[in-house]
Amino acid sequence: MELSQIKKADLIWMAKHKCKHGHSYITHPQCYALDHPVVEERVGIYDIECSNLSASFGIILSYAVKEWHGKVTGRCITPRELKSKDQDKALVKECIAELAHYDRLVGFYSSRFDGPFIRTRAMAHNLKFPGQGMAPKQTDLWFQVRGKMKLHSNRLQVACDFLGIPSKQHKLDGLLWTKALSGDGDSLKYIMEHNFEDVVSTEKLLDRLKPFFQFGKASL
Repeated sequence: MELSQIKKADLIWMAKHKCKHGHSYITHPQCYALDHPVVEERVGIYDIECSNLSASFGIILSYAVKEWHGKVTGRCITPRELKSKDQDKALVKECIAELAHYDRLVGFYSSRFDGPFIRTRAMAHNLKFPGQGMAPKQTDLWFQVRGKMKLHSNRLQVACDFLGIPSKQHKLDGLLWTKALSGDGDSLKYIMEHNFEDVVSTEKLLDRLKPFFQFGKASL
């Protein structure tokens, strides 16, 4: 372990404490590494598709969560749920449970849309949503694109197109979203495929940007 990689507060602690050999952890950093192993975060990339940009008028139509370099999970709302009084309640509950499996969530414009939208829908249905200090940490790649790159637009598709990352094979289509709200199965399937494509593209964008920033401490 290189001392230059250790935070100042941890260095101060190391200077005041001794390892099993009776030496300061500063002089025995290898012992510090053995006694304080770094636990890697479980990272998930997430995205939702909604019927409206406002959670007070819209509902969640689908969600997708991809384990970093792993599998994708998620689902779309069913025609039966759409016609019920609870609509997206079960879907929101499942989404929250899936997000809870991760230590860190990565999205695109997620701190300003996806996270707040899910929280608002959870509140609408009186579902439990992790409070401050309990929620997974969150990284919003929109800020990284804006801060680390200089593009004509900070949209996900623009960043992906510029970097040669396949994206948006199932592009947004307002008519399909309208048909989906009536319970049209093909439209709902299209939205789900669009949703899954977004988390795959976001993961590839994370891989390209990760060398240029550190994960922060902000939570969902």
